[in-house]
Amino acid sequence: MIQNEPVIRRSDMIRCALCGDAPCDGACGRFAPSRLLRGLWFGNEQGMASRLPEANPCADCDAPCQRACVRPGEVPVQGLVNRLYAEVKPKVETALPPDESRLKCDLCGVELENPFLLSSSVVASTYDMCARAFEAGWAGACFKTICTLDIHEASPRFSALEGDGGGFVGFKNIEQLSDHSVEENMEVFRRLKSNYPSKFILASIMGQDEAEWRTLARLCEENGADAVELNFSCPNMAEGGLGSDIGQVPELVERFTAAAKRACGIPVLAKLTPNVASMSPAAEAARRGGADGIAAINTIKSVVGVDLHTFVSRPAVHGHSAVGGYSGSAVKPIALRFIAELGQNPSLNGMHISAMGGVETWRDALEFILMGGGSIQVTTAVMQYGYRIIDDLKEGLNLYLAEKGFGSVREAVGLGLDSLSATTDSLERDTVLYPRFNRDRCVGCGRCVVSCADGGHQAIRLNGQRRPVLDGRKCVGCHLCLLVCPQRAITPGRRRVSPGKR
Repeated sequence: MIQNEPVIRRSDMIRCALCGDAPCDGACGRFAPSRLLRGLWFGNEQGMASRLPEANPCADCDAPCQRACVRPGEVPVQGLVNRLYAEVKPKVETALPPDESRLKCDLCGVELENPFLLSSSVVASTYDMCARAFEAGWAGACFKTICTLDIHEASPRFSALEGDGGGFVGFKNIEQLSDHSVEENMEVFRRLKSNYPSKFILASIMGQDEAEWRTLARLCEENGADAVELNFSCPNMAEGGLGSDIGQVPELVERFTAAAKRACGIPVLAKLTPNVASMSPAAEAARRGGADGIAAINTIKSVVGVDLHTFVSRPAVHGHSAVGGYSGSAVKPIALRFIAELGQNPSLNGMHISAMGGVETWRDALEFILMGGGSIQVTTAVMQYGYRIIDDLKEGLNLYLAEKGFGSVREAVGLGLDSLSATTDSLERDTVLYPRFNRDRCVGCGRCVVSCADGGHQAIRLNGQRRPVLDGRKCVGCHLCLLVCPQRAITPGRRRVSPGKR
């Protein structure tokens, strides 16, 4: 049974460094602990439980893997395996699918072996990088944006906000476009298509005028690209009038889309900027220009962190910084909102949506699919964890589709759109869904009491045994208590008529 939330959370293994060539694997002669830890980190606990043998390999073991860890004794591998056997494996009802046929889909009619692509960025900027990603199992790559500009990057050009789980909450970059010549990049396309004919090559391009948009689109098709993505969204351009400056002007989106579309016979996607109030005007303009699909979102203009001694925001380059593009988990809710807007727009019916923005796990990817994404692009998670995350993206999604009875990932596209409203006006307001307290799991920390008192409706108190007691006359069912409970000891309870409606 696929659970709404994993039993084992990242906080349970927060000290795991997710090593490459992990020493724990060499110390264990029974299985690969690093693969299991990685699967748990990326929310694929049911897949990991399914892969374990019937007999617990850790039952009679003195845990040499934990001693061999780069942080000796700090990652409870044995305890995590024991929890999988006790709490997850007994609930597994669906076997791992024997193949990945359910993951097959298409991008504007071109077949994909799975919905996962590298997005246009440094992670897809050379032949060797794309080749390694293809070997790892990615269906394709949107190559780093090709242009005729003379690109010189700043150093440093990245910064991040870190979360309690050890990973990036948000990531800022001030990186620009490909610093290789058009000719060099065309050679990369030819080699990739020759050596990996089944992989999808999405060529991101940016022109300075209609002639350049036409020329670049034509060259990409001639050299093996399966589709073209028009970069109307990069927030980091040194020159004005490019990137997101175009994406904010629907007339320019339409004009340059039409120019590229006239020059090539392969599908054309417009990659749109989130630095707007609504993405629909630009998306509709792209359709008028002949676009076959939309890619979204690109990074969000941001300032991330200010040094309290130098007063310079990050990343600092010789005492200066700049507004840059924000990505990672923090932008996922914003990205989902834009994808839903596109998916619900009847003027865009039939257009492919290639969705991105904070995807790390298969659950993240599935949320974008349910909001209308027909393919999924990833960058920031790859920058932090490597191409290897594709293993759990594919396995987790494949197992979910099998358990839900889907024959294809295509069947899940857009299933979450009908229940979503653009405003809260349509929501039912006459009943309250009260919280339920699991006193066996509760440790009596009182966090629910503090939050309800200072951020809610003063409806919870602790009894003499330090267990929460609810005052139903005051509770409005906001569920702040569920969200702050560190033990996950509070769950939704009964829905009843609101006291004010009785």
